[in-house]
Amino acid sequence: MLGFNRSNLNKSHEGPWLLLDLVMLGLLIINLVWIIFDSLYATEIFQQGLGYISESIVTAYAPVHKNFLLIDLVFVAIFLSEFCLRWTVAIIKKTYIRWYFFPFIHWYDLVGCIPLGAARIFRFLRIFSILHRLHKYEIIDLRRTALFRFIVFYYDVFVEELSDRIVVKVLSDAQKDIAAGSPLIEDISRNVIATRLPVLSSWTASVLSHIGESIEHNEHGKSVRQHVSQSVGKAVRGNPHISTLKLVPVLGSTIERTFESAITDIVTQSVVNLLKDMTPEKIDDFVEHGFGRFSSEDEALDDEVLSVVNECIELIKKHVSQQRWKSELDQDKTIISDVLEEVDPQQPPKL
Repeated sequence: MLGFNRSNLNKSHEGPWLLLDLVMLGLLIINLVWIIFDSLYATEIFQQGLGYISESIVTAYAPVHKNFLLIDLVFVAIFLSEFCLRWTVAIIKKTYIRWYFFPFIHWYDLVGCIPLGAARIFRFLRIFSILHRLHKYEIIDLRRTALFRFIVFYYDVFVEELSDRIVVKVLSDAQKDIAAGSPLIEDISRNVIATRLPVLSSWTASVLSHIGESIEHNEHGKSVRQHVSQSVGKAVRGNPHISTLKLVPVLGSTIERTFESAITDIVTQSVVNLLKDMTPEKIDDFVEHGFGRFSSEDEALDDEVLSVVNECIELIKKHVSQQRWKSELDQDKTIISDVLEEVDPQQPPKL
């Protein structure tokens, strides 16, 4: 049911405009019904059918039909006057950025004022524009109407079906490109990454340098040094040559701990120096000579990765192809059936 909110009407100060909208809505309905009747009157079948009802109606309306264009111009004059009034108010209130934007945004009002059969159909849009204004100020709530819910549901169905097919088509084309050995990855490497390699190298060198400084810091690098210490200690204790130091009387354990501490400091400092000494030139040299040397095993791994990507795309296509609007419709049917089951048809209603 279409609700009417009087409080929102008072807050919006749209009372006079609401009255004008109602007047224009009434004139629109009268004009459109009249146009339909006059168009039907122009056909011989309609005149014969109308003559069976009353021949006097056919005779009396004949002069009106001949001069219907002049009568329609009266409605056009009223619609244009209302259009100019709203345009003037929009200019005063600075509703739009430029004063001449109003006729472009409300183009259907101007086109509908053309007294031709093809252009008159746009007068229907004025009805929707009036309802939209009332809905925008929350004076009426179109969402509560069955027609609105019907239109929104099938609009969502249309958009979902269309978008799903577009997405599936795009993903299918991507799969074909991958299967045909698309040069996309090579183009990205050559045209995107290669052109920005100096910047990426500088950024990578800066990040590695900051990591090295963090490890060297007494507090920030504590967890890393503890991990290195535990790893080195485990390796030292597992080494058979260093384990023989325990056989040295008195000083064996001390020498082992000293070795462990020294190796820990050496390894930690080596990692820090390695990270801090990484320059963009070294990274460029590493990228240039480290990458690009691929064996047959690497190519097989690339094929396997592409297969994983292809399977992932296939799963995405299946997920996108699911018609969610059907599940929503089934859910609504289930709710309605549950409500009907709660009502006992054999039990008479209580007065």
